[in-house]
Amino acid sequence: MRLVTWNINSVRLRLPLVKKLSEAVRPDILCLQETKCPDEHFPVEALAEMGYAHQHFHGMKSYNGVAILSRLPMEARDVHHRVGREDCRHIAASINGFELHNLYIPAGGDEPDVEVNDKFAHKLDFVDEMTGWFKDRYSADQRLIAVGDFNIAPYEHDVWSHKQLLNVVSHTPPETERLAKMKDSLDWIDVARRFIPEDEKCYTWWSYRNRDWKKSNRGRRLDHVWVTQGLGDALDGFNVLSEARDWEKPSDHAPVIVDFRF
Repeated sequence: MRLVTWNINSVRLRLPLVKKLSEAVRPDILCLQETKCPDEHFPVEALAEMGYAHQHFHGMKSYNGVAILSRLPMEARDVHHRVGREDCRHIAASINGFELHNLYIPAGGDEPDVEVNDKFAHKLDFVDEMTGWFKDRYSADQRLIAVGDFNIAPYEHDVWSHKQLLNVVSHTPPETERLAKMKDSLDWIDVARRFIPEDEKCYTWWSYRNRDWKKSNRGRRLDHVWVTQGLGDALDGFNVLSEARDWEKPSDHAPVIVDFRF
C-alpha cells in the first residue's frame, strides 16, 4: 500500500498537479492539507476519475481544509474540531484495518510569543489538545497512522540552520517540545526518521521567497507521517518527492510518500 501526504495549497488551483502526482507515483491513499475549498465545491468527480472513488473531506473557503482520497474502501469517517474552533484541521477514516488521521496543525504566525501572538497560542493549544486526545482515546498497540502538515520541524537536521531558526516559528523549543510530547503519547514512530538518520538533512518545504530553492536549499521538514508500533514492521519505503517543487505553479510543500507491505 502506498500512502502520500501533501499540503496542496488549494486543491482546485492545483488539481492538475494532483493528477500528475497520481499518475507518477500511483498512491492508494492521498491525504491533502490546505485544500482551501468548501465542501460544496470540492472536485469530487475529477478526483473519482483519477481513481479515488472513496473520499472524505472537510473544508472552508480560502483557508485550511483537509481531505483523504482513497482507492480502498473507507469503513468509517469522522470530523474532529480542535480547541473550540471549527476550522477544518482534523479528519479521520478507517481503511484496510487501520485508522488514519489527517492533520493540519496551525502555522502559528510570525512571533513566537503567546502574549502578543494569538496564532502562536492557538498552535500550542492545538498540539497540547492532540497529545491528550490521542493518549485518552487510544492505546499504543492499536493500528493508527497520523499524517499531515504539522508545521513543526522537530529535530536539528529538519531545518537548514538549527541555530538561526531556534527563534523562528516552526522550530522553537515550545513547539518542538510539545510535538515530542504528542509523539510520546502513543510511542509513535516518525517514519521519515526510521529511514533517514537524524543526523542527515531532510526537508519537505521550501519557501516561495527563495527564487532558486534548490540552490539555497533552505528547507524545513514540516510534513510528517507517524505510525504506531503495531504498524512498524509493515513500513517498506519513504521518499520526499522534491521534484514536485519544480512543477508548474507548485505548492511550497513536496509530497511525502510512504510504502507499506502487509
